[in-house]
Amino acid sequence: MQLKGFSFAKLPFRDFIFAIAIALCFVQVSSASNETDKSALLALKAEITEDPFGVLSSWNDTVNLCQWFGITCSRRHHNRVTILDLYNQKLSGSISPHIGNLSFLRELWLSNNSFRHEIPPQIGQLFRLRILALYQNFLGGGIPKNTSGCINLRAVYLGKNQLSGQVPLDIGLLGKLRVLYLGRNNLTGSFPSFVGNLSSLEKLFLGENYLGGSLPRALGQLTNLTTLALAENLLSGTVPHSLYNLSSLVEFDIGYNQIHGSLPTTMAFGLSNLEFFSIAENQFVGSIPPWIANNATNLQVLQLVSNKLSGEVPSFESLRDLRKLHIGINYLGSGGSGDLNFLCSLTNCTTLTEFDIADNKLGGLLAGCIGNFSITIKVLRLGSNPIIGEIPKAIGNLVNLEILSMANTSISGAIPFEVGNLQNLAGLYLPNNNLSGLIPSFLQKTEKLIYLHLYGNHFHGHIPLHLDNCQNLLELHLSDNNLNGSIFPIVKTLVYLNLSHNHLSGALPAEVGKMDHLVDLDISGNRFGGEIPSTLGDCDGLSVLRMMDNHFQGSIPQSFRSLRSIEKFDLSNNNLSGQIPKFLEAFHFLEILNLSYNNFEGILPTEGVFKNASATFIAGNNEICGGIPEFRLPKCISRPSKSKGEVRKLKLALFIIFGLLGVVLVLIFVFVCWLKKKKAQEPTSSSIANGRQNFSYGTLHRATDGFSSTNLIGLGSFGSVYRGTLQENGTDIAVKVLKLTHHGALKSFKAECEALKHIKHRNLLKVLTVCSGTDYGGNDFKALVYEFMVNGSLEEWLHPSPKPTDVDRPSKILSLIQRIKICIDVAFALDYLHNQCHSVIVHRDLKPSNVLLDAEMVGHVGDFGLAKIVLESTSCMNPHISSADLRGTIGYAAPEYGMGRGASIEGDVYSYGILLLEMFTGISPTAEIFKDNLNLHNFVEEALPERVLEITDPILVQEVESDAGQRRKSTVQDCLLVAYRIGIACSVGVPRERMSIADVAAQLRSIRDRLYAAGLRG
Repeated sequence: MQLKGFSFAKLPFRDFIFAIAIALCFVQVSSASNETDKSALLALKAEITEDPFGVLSSWNDTVNLCQWFGITCSRRHHNRVTILDLYNQKLSGSISPHIGNLSFLRELWLSNNSFRHEIPPQIGQLFRLRILALYQNFLGGGIPKNTSGCINLRAVYLGKNQLSGQVPLDIGLLGKLRVLYLGRNNLTGSFPSFVGNLSSLEKLFLGENYLGGSLPRALGQLTNLTTLALAENLLSGTVPHSLYNLSSLVEFDIGYNQIHGSLPTTMAFGLSNLEFFSIAENQFVGSIPPWIANNATNLQVLQLVSNKLSGEVPSFESLRDLRKLHIGINYLGSGGSGDLNFLCSLTNCTTLTEFDIADNKLGGLLAGCIGNFSITIKVLRLGSNPIIGEIPKAIGNLVNLEILSMANTSISGAIPFEVGNLQNLAGLYLPNNNLSGLIPSFLQKTEKLIYLHLYGNHFHGHIPLHLDNCQNLLELHLSDNNLNGSIFPIVKTLVYLNLSHNHLSGALPAEVGKMDHLVDLDISGNRFGGEIPSTLGDCDGLSVLRMMDNHFQGSIPQSFRSLRSIEKFDLSNNNLSGQIPKFLEAFHFLEILNLSYNNFEGILPTEGVFKNASATFIAGNNEICGGIPEFRLPKCISRPSKSKGEVRKLKLALFIIFGLLGVVLVLIFVFVCWLKKKKAQEPTSSSIANGRQNFSYGTLHRATDGFSSTNLIGLGSFGSVYRGTLQENGTDIAVKVLKLTHHGALKSFKAECEALKHIKHRNLLKVLTVCSGTDYGGNDFKALVYEFMVNGSLEEWLHPSPKPTDVDRPSKILSLIQRIKICIDVAFALDYLHNQCHSVIVHRDLKPSNVLLDAEMVGHVGDFGLAKIVLESTSCMNPHISSADLRGTIGYAAPEYGMGRGASIEGDVYSYGILLLEMFTGISPTAEIFKDNLNLHNFVEEALPERVLEITDPILVQEVESDAGQRRKSTVQDCLLVAYRIGIACSVGVPRERMSIADVAAQLRSIRDRLYAAGLRG
């Protein structure tokens, strides 16, 4: 045995024994240290519950530790473990705290697994650790606060987990850190300003969290920074100018935050190495500065979408490497003919794949140079701009195009034949334009087509039958055209088919049942006739079926019992007959059932959707009986069977009766002729729609006890509302009597009548009739008779005013769930008025006093005295409306109304947003606290997100605090925050930025479902 020239043989015996003892001690120390690592690893293995690949089977006593899977040892340190790499092995379980005993560990790779629970704080003991990689697991809790113990860390990868809490201060002490990846977690608090102290930092990933506050100036000191990825947080404030001077930056992503300000107009050398630049979904103003194209010549991705940028779009001819250009949803352009001149500069971008300028003010003709774009382009979005002219034929050169969207422009003419060259086209979106001609048959050649949206144009003729060649087609939307014919293509792959509001006729083909993937079918507003084919029942995945306003006859097929996924089912305004199928009771997902204005007969079921009179519509079926009391149908009478003799006697009796009745009718006719010569004692009355009961002045006078003040339940600008009870049947009604001497009252009356003729919805106040005649004094009398709402108005619940008679009555308190449900009801009503009527109806006076509550606390929107039917457009304001028309209620009326702009659906959305904020704060928009520039919108916006409970109605706060579960409290607070943000999004000052009411309803339903899941009930 020899150690570098040293020989044990030359030692004296005593020294030889001493040397052997030292060697044995060395082996024992080495073995003991190795045993520490072994024990730590076996403890880690014990915490792992799933090992689908069996990678830890080698971790046993029969195999040397350094030969275990994923283990690397250092011979220099006596076989101590330096690398533990179990990346992407589908492991489940938790990370053992014994991992802190691997004191020589330099790299820890546990990413892309399913580890759960918290990160053990013992990791802070690994002072030699350089790489900590735990991303893409299910780790929760906070980031350990003792990470400063890992003084040699170069890279921390904790992203794609469920970590919460704030970023600990200790991370700011890791002076050697180069990569910090904490994105895609649930981190909160202000942006960690101490990050600016990490002078070696090269890559910073904090995106997709809930970090707030503004960006610190210290970030501009990170001269080695190449990647700054902070998208999808709650950041606000402005961008420090020093950040724009970092020439090292390659990726700059602050998109999807609330950052404002403008981009610097000039730049010397900053951002010269930039390849990715995104400020998408923020609040930047100003123009697109030319330095972006001149300095950042390496730019590959430019995302400025969804800001408030304006002015001209600069030339991009220097950006030869540009792959994605997204500048949509801004205010770019002026609507002039030269707005699109920059398009030709993009022909130099030889690798361009995505181009999006949709939803701006870019006007003019599309230049033919668009056909010279790189053939690499896959996405082309030009919609919602005032573009005119025809689609350039050269667009057929873009043979790799997958998405072509030119929705909501003013393009006209036919779809050019060259579009058929786009063999890779997956989505063709050309709705709401002025396109005409036939739907081109060459579309059958685009066999990869998935989405075809051509609705809202002037196409005529037949639908090309050969569209069935498009075997990938999922959505076919051709509504609101002039299409005709008796058949349409049966594409088996379709999920969505909308052919509504055309001139299609004939019988519905039986082959429709072959579309067994169909989820949404709308053929309403056509001329289809015959019986509904029973094969339609084979489409058992249907959730929406709209067949109203056609000429279908016969009964509802029994095969429809298979449609158990149906949510919205509308067969109204047809000629259907027979009994209403009882199997509809078992449709648990059915939300809306409309069978009105048909010829159904027999007993109305009482279970399932039929238990909800506000979700089931059966008006205009005069032979139906039974049902729940809310339908007010006659009781069903069972008649015993009669013998033939009895039948003959009955016929003879009927003959005699009808003969006498004829004589009586003649006498009545003579009497009526005589009566016309005298002045009528009772006024005439007219109903809004056929089939509704008429009430005379005398009837209403008796019902309201002579319009007694004791029955007065409301006062408005144009009239008074009385409660009444019909003496004939005891039905409670509400009577709105117009003050005809008040200026504008008659106009209000006509507006309300006109609106009520066009509407019918479960969340709109049901009108029974209109009375127009003279009173007992011979004076003109006009009144509207409504269904009585037993729980009064929403105003009475939000701001109750105690009366002496109310002392013994329970106080009116709305729970959180009740408020959410009422908000949903009102949103549904507005969505119907704005988007589902034949003509758009703008309410113009939405406020709590015009929201009525029935016995089930379901909200009904009423008072259409200021309503306006908009025939021209659903969103454009009419500049010709006089200022006299622009009335509403202070606090709820949209600000643009005060600037002379006309009625719009955006104005209703504004009023809704204020109402929603009032619902949850309990504060009226006209409260005394709102002075100077402070209003309810600003009051709520400034309080979020930190002071959610502080601004919330104390009644709701008390409801939250009385709940023992902390998790439930957190859920309620989160839902309140989302609700407030919806209200703010609806009540912003700029009309075009307001949230759509359909999206509002969807988000509120999501909040309601989340509260239900947390155990809350109203």
